[in-house]
Amino acid sequence: MKLVSWNVNGVRAAHKKGLLDFMEKVQADVICLQEAKCHPGDVQHILWPHGYEVFWNPAVKKGYSGTVTFTRVQPLNVTLGIGSKDHDAEGRVINTEFDDFYLLNVYQPNSQRGLTRLEYRTQEWDPAFLAHLKKLEKKKPVVFCGDLNVAHTEIDLTNPKTNRRNAGFTDEERENFSKLLASGFVDTFREFEKGPGHYSWWSQMMNCRARNIGWRVDYFVASEKLRARLKRAWISPEVMGSDHCPVGLELK
Repeated sequence: MKLVSWNVNGVRAAHKKGLLDFMEKVQADVICLQEAKCHPGDVQHILWPHGYEVFWNPAVKKGYSGTVTFTRVQPLNVTLGIGSKDHDAEGRVINTEFDDFYLLNVYQPNSQRGLTRLEYRTQEWDPAFLAHLKKLEKKKPVVFCGDLNVAHTEIDLTNPKTNRRNAGFTDEERENFSKLLASGFVDTFREFEKGPGHYSWWSQMMNCRARNIGWRVDYFVASEKLRARLKRAWISPEVMGSDHCPVGLELK
């Protein structure tokens, strides 16, 4: 099963930059998009590639956040959010249940410039999301993917020293991600690639992408039980159309 995730920084913007061509070419069984920034009614005119069912979780606030999941494999069930009114107004999670695992499309909150949302992110969202994962895991293994808004280790960004207290690379965010992995999850990309220089987001300033000055903040994370089924995991920096690039996972 081939799974792909991409923060498109606006579905309408990405559509103008070749999103449909990418979807046709990648031939994934499931495609998870984050930061949709629109409601389904805003893109009724788009003819999505044949064979996909589409599930939307838009934010209440227009033009903000939101997730979309396209699947060619018939799901058993699809639910939105993590079951908490405190966390579900921003359209950040789509839960898709398949025969032998759950797939979650997630766009984790950004701690923001000046770390104005760091406390919300690390003390409220992170524990609630982990509890949601663990609840699902009681039934079957879980894969979650998306823009997690954290570079986990120093090799996951170009300039760790100068970014130490910046959103996405605070000690608190990194520690929470370490705790999540320690609770029985695998960062799938690191199962196949241990080295530095692999990024999924680049600032749009100072020609950062061309110079590969970036961060790895987009992931596929899987329950430990699925480790033996991991076939390959990858990042596709050559795919343009957003300040993020797609990431993927193939399961045996």
